[in-house]
Amino acid sequence: MAGGTGDGTMAGVDFSRPHPARMYDYYLGGHDNYEVDREAAEKVLAVAPIVRRGALANRAFLHRAVRHAAELGMRQFLDIGTGIPTSPNTHEVASAVRPDARVVYVDNDPIVGAYANALLRGSGSTAFAFADVRKPADILNEESVRRLIDFTEPVCLMLVAVLHFVEDEQDPAGIVATLRDALPSGSLLIMSHATIEDSVDDRPVTEIYKSASATLTPRTHAQVSALLSGFEMLEPGLVQVSTWRPDEPVGPDDLATGTLGGIGRKP
Repeated sequence: MAGGTGDGTMAGVDFSRPHPARMYDYYLGGHDNYEVDREAAEKVLAVAPIVRRGALANRAFLHRAVRHAAELGMRQFLDIGTGIPTSPNTHEVASAVRPDARVVYVDNDPIVGAYANALLRGSGSTAFAFADVRKPADILNEESVRRLIDFTEPVCLMLVAVLHFVEDEQDPAGIVATLRDALPSGSLLIMSHATIEDSVDDRPVTEIYKSASATLTPRTHAQVSALLSGFEMLEPGLVQVSTWRPDEPVGPDDLATGTLGGIGRKP
């Protein structure tokens, strides 16, 4: 882990502000978070208790989706906006099905990078790239991405719980399009995204995230679906993450997670 600078920062990260990755870690019951993150997360949970359920459901969705992608033959995974590692991680799930799986994790948070590099030390089939989802061309040209990912063969692109931290003016559709256009036919996209219905007031939660290092932009089903342009959705389509190919029966309390997810295939 990188050392502290003595002024409340570490590797350029301001610990005086909550960070979405560490808040997410707190929702999941992790310990890689700080008091400022816990305070902000508790404020979110006070006005939207569904957020913790959504975080847990999203993590379970990631596991099922990666497993399914590996079962479909995917052996290359580009996991953008991965967040603080929480086992089992993408490479652990994928390699359980495909021992030859290669995974590159991408995040713009130095703290995530420190955890990831420590976790992946000595692994020749897994790497971490320090890059920002808002600069997709940089991701595609990053050295570890080019070293491990062969873009002449199908790739499983992962944008799990990251695009809702991209504001509309930052062109999330353009980001997805740039990444999509770099993928060969037969590639997959695993996506999940915080959602909000037109009749629901999301301002209490988004106001809290304005104090964090990344703002939150939940989107409607139609808006999230539009981000998937150019991909053919696999069954059951874009749905609440808890209902996407569940391993166990889904109860009434699981139907509302505040998070949509699905897998799309590039024709």
